[in-house]
Amino acid sequence: MGTRDKIVTPTPARTSWEPREKESHRMTVTDRPTVAVLGTGIMGAAMARNLAAAGLPVRAWNRTRAKAEPLAEDGVRVTGTPAEAVEGADVVLTMLYDGDTVLDVMREAAPALRPGTLWAQSTTAGTELTGRLAGFAREHGLEFYDAPVLGTRGPAEDGQLTVLAAGPEAGRAALAPVLDAVGSRTVWTGEDGAEGSASRLKLVANNWVLAVTAATGELLALAQALGVDPRSFFDLIEGGPLDMGYLRAKSALVLDGRLTPASFAVATAEKDARLITAAADRGGVRLDLAEATADRFARAAAQGHGDEDMAAAYFASFEEKTDG
Repeated sequence: MGTRDKIVTPTPARTSWEPREKESHRMTVTDRPTVAVLGTGIMGAAMARNLAAAGLPVRAWNRTRAKAEPLAEDGVRVTGTPAEAVEGADVVLTMLYDGDTVLDVMREAAPALRPGTLWAQSTTAGTELTGRLAGFAREHGLEFYDAPVLGTRGPAEDGQLTVLAAGPEAGRAALAPVLDAVGSRTVWTGEDGAEGSASRLKLVANNWVLAVTAATGELLALAQALGVDPRSFFDLIEGGPLDMGYLRAKSALVLDGRLTPASFAVATAEKDARLITAAADRGGVRLDLAEATADRFARAAAQGHGDEDMAAAYFASFEEKTDG
């Protein structure tokens, strides 16, 4: 898949875990870890394919099995239950809608979870739920890694996500084949996944991404209201400090009518925006723009754009659903 830019901390050549009640589970870092992927939406399906392409044994589960079935053509074993997916797995990777869903699914998988298994929790779950998920991991003897990712459909399909990760140093070498298969870069933010340092950084990054997306929609709506060709604005800022590739990419989705399939859906963007404002409230910080951005996504979803790319927040500037 090409050269990877990895930020990792050196670890011993062999990693082992001593289970609390069950038979000892050992895996050398040269092994090909068996990976269970729970959740095969836009991101999870792409990650499962890249794991299989890297030569790792992969099982995948999704609540709607039909969405997971195409992965069989890529060498992924599709399972009927979360427990079937995680049984005997060295690594469990969760990429579901939100933290509550992750907790529900992991509870379903609990009977087959093996103490010492590495759990890479990549769902954007927010800060509060990350602590609860880490608590579940402790109860079941799992090694918990807070591991959200930056990137949307394209980077996920290309194995070019940026992984933000926090967790014990001892297991990082064993987890590396998984992270290297799904991402081009791993940024380690801490030793304790339960502290949620990776998830906190993810919320900060997402706040910027969502704010830019919302501002892009308002730019296009204002241009329409004033009879200004938005391309004249792009010409105006070209090459200067105000220019931004992301602005141009999201604008093009609206202007060219390419809002499906979504790289990152409106409904999911609203969920993340609510996680951001909730975290800010707990920290005693008021985020006016983040609150307004969450409301824009909610209005766009209510107009019928929930499954479209989050650039469709543009439509929230209008009373009715419009083709632009």
